[in-house]
Amino acid sequence: MTRSAPRASHPIARVRNIGIMAHIDAGKTTTTERILFYSGVISRLGEVDHGSATTDWMEQEQERGISITAAATVFGWRDHQVNLVDTPGHVDFTIEVERSLRVLDGAVAVFAATEGVQAQSEAVWRQADRYHVPRLAFVNKCDRVGADPEMVVRELADRLGARPLVLHLPLGLGDDFVGVIDVISRTARVWDEDSLGVRFDDGPIPTSHAAAAAAAREALLGAIADLDDGFLAAYVEAADAGVALDAAIVHAAIRRLTLASAAVPVLLGAAFRNKGVHNLLDAIVDYLPAPSDLPPVVGVVPATGATAQRAATDDAALAALAWKVMADIGPGGSERGLVTYVRVYAGTLVAGAAVYNATKDRLERVERLVRMHANRREDVDALPAGSIGAIVVAAGERGATTGDTLCAPDAPIRLDTVHVPEPVIGIAIEAATADEIARLRGALDRLAAEDPSFKVGVDPDTGATTIAGMGELHLEILVDRLRREFGIAAAVGRLQVAYRETITAAARGEARHESAVRGPADFGHVVLTLAPAARGRGVRFEDQSAGGDMPREFVPAVAEAVAEAAQVGVLAGFPMTDLTVALVGGSGHVVDSSPRGYKLATTRAFREAASAAGPTVLEPVMDVEVRAPDEHTGDVLGELLARRAKIAGMEARPGVQVIAAAVPLAEMVGYATVLRSNSRGRGTFSMRFAHYAEVPQATRARLATRAAG
Repeated sequence: MTRSAPRASHPIARVRNIGIMAHIDAGKTTTTERILFYSGVISRLGEVDHGSATTDWMEQEQERGISITAAATVFGWRDHQVNLVDTPGHVDFTIEVERSLRVLDGAVAVFAATEGVQAQSEAVWRQADRYHVPRLAFVNKCDRVGADPEMVVRELADRLGARPLVLHLPLGLGDDFVGVIDVISRTARVWDEDSLGVRFDDGPIPTSHAAAAAAAREALLGAIADLDDGFLAAYVEAADAGVALDAAIVHAAIRRLTLASAAVPVLLGAAFRNKGVHNLLDAIVDYLPAPSDLPPVVGVVPATGATAQRAATDDAALAALAWKVMADIGPGGSERGLVTYVRVYAGTLVAGAAVYNATKDRLERVERLVRMHANRREDVDALPAGSIGAIVVAAGERGATTGDTLCAPDAPIRLDTVHVPEPVIGIAIEAATADEIARLRGALDRLAAEDPSFKVGVDPDTGATTIAGMGELHLEILVDRLRREFGIAAAVGRLQVAYRETITAAARGEARHESAVRGPADFGHVVLTLAPAARGRGVRFEDQSAGGDMPREFVPAVAEAVAEAAQVGVLAGFPMTDLTVALVGGSGHVVDSSPRGYKLATTRAFREAASAAGPTVLEPVMDVEVRAPDEHTGDVLGELLARRAKIAGMEARPGVQVIAAAVPLAEMVGYATVLRSNSRGRGTFSMRFAHYAEVPQATRARLATRAAG
């Protein structure tokens, strides 16, 4: 068994933790495959379309030609160690992007030169904004007919609010694309196709491109000077002296702006044709941050709630975050345990050591540590600060789950967890045979442990098992995994949209509970007020009863009952959201007050107030982007409007119209088939969750009638 040294020859300043993110089909996994090839990790190029890409190792990924799970790997470049995570581009697997960006220090956003900023491009960009992740932009597919890198740069600024710093000009476009002009070094790089891009030549800029390159350089330097005062001084000094600005000064300024997320370097290439990836590798090392470039990680001390920090050094107290869990499947499909991916922020995670799980409040032993290479593993003795690796947990042993903090037992700290989006669509599922009933529940629980955006529940009316996720494809993949990995041929029902209920006005509810049975009575008396809250706020509980007759020791029971009551709405039985519940009064009994009494009183008071507060039903609304051939635009628009779409805009691209719309999710079920029919198989669409909105009156009445029946 081979083991790697804890730090090898790479000090933390020479470590990069990066992700590759993009809209589906922008070329993200193809770019990753070239990165691994040119860095020497693999000796043979695999292709997404052939199901042979290194990071698309799941059977479902290979069959569909898409990434489903975030795959971690590691490579070396210019004496740097780069931990890389290739993330999915489909919106249904957004949790994979979310939890990856939570632990990464930098990212490469890949855009297709023919498509520009697409719906999921924007979604992952906003996710990176939320975690303040510095980015590079790689404009891919410059070899395609209709490639327009300038359009992509404009959309980076207009749609994403980025400050692009264009480092390259293309040498030709479409079939004529052979290389790029580096506007900083003022050289032209042309790749050798016979060597699969391994070899390239750097030479002078062709005369036909000289004027454009000079203008692009001045535009780049001017953009940097506008954003960096230190660079501005050097820029003015060089101009006054009539000398060329040193390239090292330019690179240093770009790095400062990138680390501050004040600007985004833009590079060009065509990964499938093996062009531009060397420049991207250099930019990852030159511009994206090392763990030591970032501020100390911040968390809280579990016992006190006080803020605590940990510096990114090997000798600091351990602070690591579990960000992903996968089943450890052995030969023949046997389950051997779990693989828990971790990011070590501070200290050193050592194999065989006992660590404190600050989220679960328990000690855990780290039996085995590995560094991941997609689905392959390399055993290591330790993971130092700044590392990304995994803990292998044997079957039957307790391990960390997504969002758990692992830390030193004598220096506890709890880091911010991973944001998990709420499911928007669900189905009923049942085992095909009686023998599979117990196995089905166990399999679903394991899948839910791997994927926090996948929820398992029980229909309160029918008792049927339900599963919910982020979209049709998400659930389709999970049902397919049940069949392949567990041998369970489950039967599924119709897709059900995840409706919610809320209120439209404020109301007051009061209830008193007093048990009539012999023995100690369960007494409770509460007064609640309910008020609408902004969309996306969920259910908030506030205790405003201080100074009154409400016994303080029963406030937690009231809060618990509010959370439980909100799970079953008063209009159609859907969970409630976007409301503020305040405990404003109540009273106690000197002998009979009990938590059960206050919970029962709270449930009645909540339902009384909610029923009087103008309850209504909300439905998930999706941001939809449809690309339709010019000749079929009318049919596509008509179909969208029939599905209650609100058209946000249209943009003409060569041969197609890009339609942006907001459409209720309930109307999008089965849309892929209809779009293919309306566009003769040439139309495509993507969608992502946008917000919840009130349903029409007719829909609300139908849902309420169905719940009553």
